[in-house]
Amino acid sequence: MSRPDRLLAILQLFEDGRPVWTVDDIGVALGMSISTTYRHVRSLVQAGFLDPATGAGYALGPGFIRYDRILRQNDQLIQIAEPVMKALLARTNRHATVILCRRFKDCVMCVHEIQGDKSKRTTSYERGVAMPMFLGATSKVILANLPDRTLKSVYLANEKTIRHVLKVNDWKTFKDEFREIRRAGYVLTDSEVAEGRIGLAAPVSRDGQVIAGVSLVAIPNKTDRKKISTYIPSVMAAAAEISLSLSHEMAIVPR
Repeated sequence: MSRPDRLLAILQLFEDGRPVWTVDDIGVALGMSISTTYRHVRSLVQAGFLDPATGAGYALGPGFIRYDRILRQNDQLIQIAEPVMKALLARTNRHATVILCRRFKDCVMCVHEIQGDKSKRTTSYERGVAMPMFLGATSKVILANLPDRTLKSVYLANEKTIRHVLKVNDWKTFKDEFREIRRAGYVLTDSEVAEGRIGLAAPVSRDGQVIAGVSLVAIPNKTDRKKISTYIPSVMAAAAEISLSLSHEMAIVPR
């Protein structure tokens, strides 16, 4: 591996949930000598991406917080979407939450959320949380709008998981199911990500290419549950408004 690859590999060790790594453990995990590992760890500490922890270990450092703030300030997708998301809540269900998600590798990641002023915690999504590509309205609406070639690649790479999660046994059935979602322009799911939560999502695009999904997530009572389907036009309109603004105002959307 090149030096940049080794630095990245060290940071990726923390993705498995272990909060602290020693130099020795990093070296063993990545097959590097102690001296090489120490040099790379020292560079990451100097950059603020690692921080010394108790017991000769290292944890993720404050550099990530700094860059997350910079990203929030400069992410035009969020800047454009936020007022639309707030307006969507105001005209639908103030007990709900609106989330904005993007595809990240083979999952979907929340990049922004707006909670209704009367909402309880209605969703397990929050900024930075990655969810499976195959469950929930937000994930499905993004997946459904991938190009057919990309969709097939996703299917072939995750065929066993798809059979287990979606109870779909072949590519044709999978393709037909998601083509129907694409034609409809929205997805409505019930209790797929968490029991009792309903998700209603529509795709956000730039110049015809879907780059995100906007979703209304609620835990409705019996009366509200009957109203959910009446929110479909509002969610689709919100997604269309964000898409139009992106196409007119945004030069580059990172992928």
